[in-house]
Amino acid sequence: MKSTKAPIASAWQKGAALASRRLALALIVAPLLTAFAQAAEPAPAPSFWDPGRKLEKPDLSTIKQIRFLTEDDYPPFDFALPDGTVAGFNVDLARALCEELEVVCTIQRRRFDLIVAALEEGAGDAAVASMAVSDAARKAVDFTAPYYTTPGRFVIRKDSLLPAATPSALADRTIAVAEGGAHEAFLKTFFPKATLATFPTAQQARAALKEGRAHAMFGDAITLAFWLNGQEAGECCRFMDGPFTDPRFFGDGVGIAVRKNNVALRRALDYALARIAQKGVYSELYLKYFPIGPY
Repeated sequence: MKSTKAPIASAWQKGAALASRRLALALIVAPLLTAFAQAAEPAPAPSFWDPGRKLEKPDLSTIKQIRFLTEDDYPPFDFALPDGTVAGFNVDLARALCEELEVVCTIQRRRFDLIVAALEEGAGDAAVASMAVSDAARKAVDFTAPYYTTPGRFVIRKDSLLPAATPSALADRTIAVAEGGAHEAFLKTFFPKATLATFPTAQQARAALKEGRAHAMFGDAITLAFWLNGQEAGECCRFMDGPFTDPRFFGDGVGIAVRKNNVALRRALDYALARIAQKGVYSELYLKYFPIGPY
């Protein structure tokens, strides 16, 4: 089920030893969260719910607890701390939902490719693991409404003189992009006069921009926001225009997965997501992890 994950997943390859991976993630995430806290001008949080909608609390009598499943190597959404506990945006979101519903919850780690099977086998009740909503994924699980989306965006160097990220402004300019994915396909469709510099990974495409080997880079906005917030970018670059949200290329967003036909739990989670959005809790969590927002 790897294909059901949001596009940011390609930046984090599995296979390293678990202990080494946790240590590496801890070294990466700690300074990034420090940088997040020091951001001067937080971007406004996106809204995926109607703030004026009157919400009716669903029947929770059949929900005694919620066993959430997530993974631990997909920062800033979920990652393992040095003490072995799991943290991140997804984890904080799950805890906020539990508090809103006043239900006891647990959060268990699973390898991403084993999460759907764990739900089907009853080893968990819901997965808050950055699973992209898609027709293929819906055959195995049901989803809540999206709690974030994965648009595409351009980044440029801060010293760039580009006036805009439009087809005319980028005609005959070089755009770095990861090869073979939705972002390359989008550029070929809507920016046909640009010169595409394709790379095996998005990380290599970002490096090309940082080093001045491309005029712009196009990629997953979530990944790029995380990069711009962190030390790897070295404050070299910034977003320009967008976001681009065409679902044909960038999907229908990311939702919480539940077992097929578990209508009561899905409705409860949808209600809780809308409630924490109305209360401002979602915005607080978003700004904690994305002061330079992807939208």
